[in-house]
Amino acid sequence: MKDFTIRTMTRDELDWAVDMAANEGWNPGLNDADAFYAQDPDGFLIGLLNGSPIGCISAVSYGGVFGFIGFYIVAQPHRGKGYGMQLWRAAMDRMQGHVVGLDGVFEQQDNYQKSGFDFQYSNIRFEFRNTIHDSTPHLSSELAKADLNMLDELSSYESKLFPSERKTFLSKWLTLPDSAAIVSRSEGSINGYGVIRSCRSGSKIGPLFADNGEVADFLFQNLCASVNADSLIYLDVPEVNAHGMALADRYRMVKVFGTARMYAGPAPDLDVNRIFGVTTFELG
Repeated sequence: MKDFTIRTMTRDELDWAVDMAANEGWNPGLNDADAFYAQDPDGFLIGLLNGSPIGCISAVSYGGVFGFIGFYIVAQPHRGKGYGMQLWRAAMDRMQGHVVGLDGVFEQQDNYQKSGFDFQYSNIRFEFRNTIHDSTPHLSSELAKADLNMLDELSSYESKLFPSERKTFLSKWLTLPDSAAIVSRSEGSINGYGVIRSCRSGSKIGPLFADNGEVADFLFQNLCASVNADSLIYLDVPEVNAHGMALADRYRMVKVFGTARMYAGPAPDLDVNRIFGVTTFELG
């Protein structure tokens, strides 16, 4: 393996990694890479064999205390030769001093446990054929577009919904091209917000955070209203959130696949009953 090297990706190489994820059927967003890279430009590693890229992994840091592993892919012809393990070790070396999370495919759960990760719960990806026919969200005093002027307020709202402050990420995520971000309020205070963005196939909602199932449904309907009727919409629901699973059942969503949310180090104390949609499997 003397011709195999690992280094930090350039921004253009992250587009290659996103294409790799798309080839695996993970259906990334069309414009995800800009927000991902903004959060941690040093957090994306590429493996090169004789100078050609064959694998990748991300080890993204949030404030030096929480990290997330994603984009763990080796091209099919090069699997089973130890390259993936070298990428894994390089990523975990970068995560020293962090509590680390990941959303792993179920069949790799035992391997992650051997590396010190403990299972917390499953996330279930659902597919929904959009039957909500309005062309725009119903904006009002209770529902508004989420913008950068709300960044501090949104960051405070999700303090029990994400393990670390992530204003840098949100500043890009809320303003992605081909997306819509909306926030719900009750008596002037935020009680939920969500983002929907265009993906390789259809659109994906994430995050979908809400104080209760009624607010989540309200946001879900309005996010769906911002994209074409009859288009495909995806939502990644923590299986332990009974109201989130009930939302999926109410709209007769179809289960596509699932992941194991796992952590190395003390698991963050998150209010999963208010997490109706995971932001992204790649960065948490």
